[in-house]
Amino acid sequence: MSTKIMLFVLLMTSIYAARSQEKKYAIRTIAFYNLENLFDTINDPTINDEASPIMELKFNRAAVYWDKIEKLASTIAQIGLEKSKTSPAIIGVAEVENRGVLEDLVKSKHLLKNNYGIIHYDSPDKRGIDVALLYQKKYFNPVFHEVFNPNIYRGNRKVFTRDQLLVSGYLDDEFIHLIVNHWPSRSGGEAKSRPLREKAAYQNVKIIEKIREKDADAKIILMGDFNDDPINASFKKVLKPKRKKKNVGKNDLYNPYENMYRKGFNTLAYRDNLNLFDMLLISAGLVDGGEKDFSSYKMFQAKIFNKRFLSDSKGKYKGYPFRSFSNGGYTGGYSDHYPVYIYLIREEL
Repeated sequence: MSTKIMLFVLLMTSIYAARSQEKKYAIRTIAFYNLENLFDTINDPTINDEASPIMELKFNRAAVYWDKIEKLASTIAQIGLEKSKTSPAIIGVAEVENRGVLEDLVKSKHLLKNNYGIIHYDSPDKRGIDVALLYQKKYFNPVFHEVFNPNIYRGNRKVFTRDQLLVSGYLDDEFIHLIVNHWPSRSGGEAKSRPLREKAAYQNVKIIEKIREKDADAKIILMGDFNDDPINASFKKVLKPKRKKKNVGKNDLYNPYENMYRKGFNTLAYRDNLNLFDMLLISAGLVDGGEKDFSSYKMFQAKIFNKRFLSDSKGKYKGYPFRSFSNGGYTGGYSDHYPVYIYLIREEL
């Protein structure tokens, strides 16, 4: 055998050996999306759905509803697709009227093949908007779910706000807990409404404590539209998540969105203010602290799904999230919030 042939054989052998040793990973996308007033066209006398934008339309309500369903479903189908090759394994949603709109959403041509399950409770919110969890049944098996109302009072009057949804189950064969949030709005101003969100944050603290009573090392994901930025008191004084992975202790939370916020990223815009209200926070068990141990699921990346088609392309709101409703009419947009998501990965054996 000539020297050239021997060198070629050795080269190909080394390439094959290197490739055979390449690690392969399972990748699961966990997401959250505020769907901006996803109401149906049927009047529900038990809630104030008459005030929803779609019910205020004088014409073409059904056409608007189905167009919005298709747009939202198409968006969800693309979240995380780049790396996980499928839509989110799990996605929390907010601003949905009822289970019916969720059933229409998951039966869309964009999502039907992924066989999503739905976990939804009607909340006491005056407008009738709820949170919910959607999950691909082949990846996630829920075994427990419960809702908690933060029982917030302003003076002697109860604030009828959204429940916080806890879902526990198996992501593949790993047990995780997810808490879906939609905290009280900033109606009346940020300062005046601040205590309401601090109380909502404290409800999350109590849910986490309840989880850890049974599992001290629980893997927990908080997600939602918090109506606060990562630097506001509800986070800094109540939840107290860490900004840097290296500072995350056993009982801490990690907020990967704080650094994004400080760099100028946003998930919504209002009156020329850019905010990052939509986030996913994780407990220590899901944090890769630099050891690169992915023998169990750990967060690989946190992202904002802000593709160009989700932003307004013209006018005074150019660059803002392309919302569905504005000035009493339908814009043909998607939502006034961008979705957010994280990749969880683990090494395949």
